[in-house]
Amino acid sequence: MVIIKIIRLFLLCIVFTFSFSFVAKASYTSEEFQESLFEIGYKSIYEALNEGNEYFNQEIVLPVQLPPVAFTHSFGRFENLDGEVNDKYDIEYVNKDTPHNHYKISIQPVKYGIDFRGNLIDQRIKLSDGNEAIYSTKAVNGFNVLVFEKDKFQYILSVDKRISDIATHEILAEIANSIK
Repeated sequence: MVIIKIIRLFLLCIVFTFSFSFVAKASYTSEEFQESLFEIGYKSIYEALNEGNEYFNQEIVLPVQLPPVAFTHSFGRFENLDGEVNDKYDIEYVNKDTPHNHYKISIQPVKYGIDFRGNLIDQRIKLSDGNEAIYSTKAVNGFNVLVFEKDKFQYILSVDKRISDIATHEILAEIANSIK
């Protein structure tokens, strides 16, 4: 079950990396770029957030802070798949002209969260609320992730490895700490 979730997350990140790279290289206008994401189920962050809040019957709290890189677009998607196991809320921040400026937040109930263990963990970080976050450069190909729990949800903050010198594990921890 855990392996399936990790593989699914890995494949999703690969699809987004290639799709954003293709879209950016195609020199689409901002409107065309936006439409291409709406066609695959993305919508405004807050429209998708409202869907997730209703579905989970609990307010999903988002981080206030973002990584210090330029993004041109942000999108949200609430995935309500068969059963509850894979239901989650995703946010993507991308730059249509700079595909490696890619940041993602995935939020799902803790009871269905991904279990990171062993050699996937690079570092354990203590957050300001006392919870522990796990930082990994190996769990998802092409992305560094910070995983933590807050208010019965598991949060996965992912940044493209190519901006890891700017969006460091310290920055990701600051972002996690910005959730109040």
